[in-house]
Amino acid sequence: MIKELQELWRFRELLWQLVRRDLKVRYKNSRFGFFWSIAPPLMQVACITFVFKYAGFANRFQSYSAYVLVAIIPWTFFQTAILDASQSILHMYGVIKKVYLPREVVPLSSTIANFIHFMLSWLVFFAYLIFYVRAPILPTIIWFPYLIVVQMMLVTGLALLVSCLNVFYEDIKYMATVLLNLLFFLLPIMYVAEQVANAPALAAPGREWLRLAYMYNPMSAIITGYRKCLLQPPHPAAIGGRPSLPLDPVAMLITGAVSLGILLACYAYFNSRKWQFVERP
Repeated sequence: MIKELQELWRFRELLWQLVRRDLKVRYKNSRFGFFWSIAPPLMQVACITFVFKYAGFANRFQSYSAYVLVAIIPWTFFQTAILDASQSILHMYGVIKKVYLPREVVPLSSTIANFIHFMLSWLVFFAYLIFYVRAPILPTIIWFPYLIVVQMMLVTGLALLVSCLNVFYEDIKYMATVLLNLLFFLLPIMYVAEQVANAPALAAPGREWLRLAYMYNPMSAIITGYRKCLLQPPHPAAIGGRPSLPLDPVAMLITGAVSLGILLACYAYFNSRKWQFVERP
């Protein structure tokens, strides 16, 4: 793997050129540019807040829209980066067959381009948090850069995996789309993780493993981490009458270790098969 990383470093200029190309193509002939990256999640937040507010659920939060937006931003990066990466190798297949280059630069360029939009979206969120919600900046914000790195590792690993698998099995892009649509409802995006963790059904004997799997799968832990490091805890009435749990440093470190393991395992698998791409029937 060290050899592959050294080769990737030698082709870093090509990687940057591909990132620039992805950014230019995305906004080609567009008058509003970056607006189209942040507009869909903002509209989702507005619709979700409207519906849940009149259902009485959102009224239990100090700022329900902030709780949703802080989850929608990492979710959008996760979803878009994986779906874009799933098709990236096939889109560049003609070039890959004719020109020598480290195959990983293709899905990496797509992931980095989405990461740039991800960071710009956080600028919009902080402007919203400070000037509209007027929420204080919490000391736990020191965890924010760590969570960014952890999520980038997780997304990069999965992007490498799906981009590789989709070369040989084109059903992968359809499976990814279906699974990501389901995950939107399974992950704590429209609600907070404690609402599921405190559910009586998960407190039944023999179901503790299900609660732990939900709370500590990497993406749930990352979304929960963002909320706890950036927002004040919700009122106990919003989460079943129990006080919100503080940010758990041990859980964050475990999530980082799991994400790093996923990245290394997926990169190793990608390297084991990347020279077979041209043999694709």
